[in-house]
Amino acid sequence: MDSVFILIPISIVLAFIIGYFFWWSGHSGQFDDLEGPAHRILMDDDSAHPASPPPQDKP
Repeated sequence: MDSVFILIPISIVLAFIIGYFFWWSGHSGQFDDLEGPAHRILMDDDSAHPASPPPQDKP
């Protein structure tokens, strides 16, 4: 029974901490675009990158 007096305040504080971080992430824009990164990974960059010329050795 004594552990209940310790666990209830700890769980309330933990719930407030989790709630604060959820509120912070919502206001800082973490949930603005959830589908964009998922679609962006499927789009290939088909443009060919020019290869750099090989280094020239001068004797």
